[in-house]
Amino acid sequence: MTTRTATARYEGFGKEGKGQISSASGVLDATPYSFNTRFGDEKGTNPEELVAAAHAGCFTMALSFALARAGFNEGSLETTAAVKLDSDGEGGFSITRSDLTLKANVPGISEEQFEALAKGAEANCPVSKLLKAEITLTFELA
Repeated sequence: MTTRTATARYEGFGKEGKGQISSASGVLDATPYSFNTRFGDEKGTNPEELVAAAHAGCFTMALSFALARAGFNEGSLETTAAVKLDSDGEGGFSITRSDLTLKANVPGISEEQFEALAKGAEANCPVSKLLKAEITLTFELA
């Protein structure tokens, strides 16, 4: 149906290397990434941050569409995704979980209906399906 692309370039290797990530849309344009943006405080991005942004965005959009299909047309959704990178014990790393935290304001919806729609969106958003990590969802409905 659709294909999106991004490019990563890395010069030098290991902790001393420096990279840049660009997306076809231009939203990311030679955005720096490196060991220090991943594990330190250097300005730039890292793969886990990008996965978190993708998961938060995908889930929130999926829930928005589910709410619209259920007849709700006003309100707001704000999701934070916390993606955890752990050592895999074999000298490498694995993304082990993505914790979604949702703040929602949907006038007229019951907590039971909202929970069902939110859980459906979490299970069925394409990024959730892509991740093999544990995914949790907590929400606050105002």
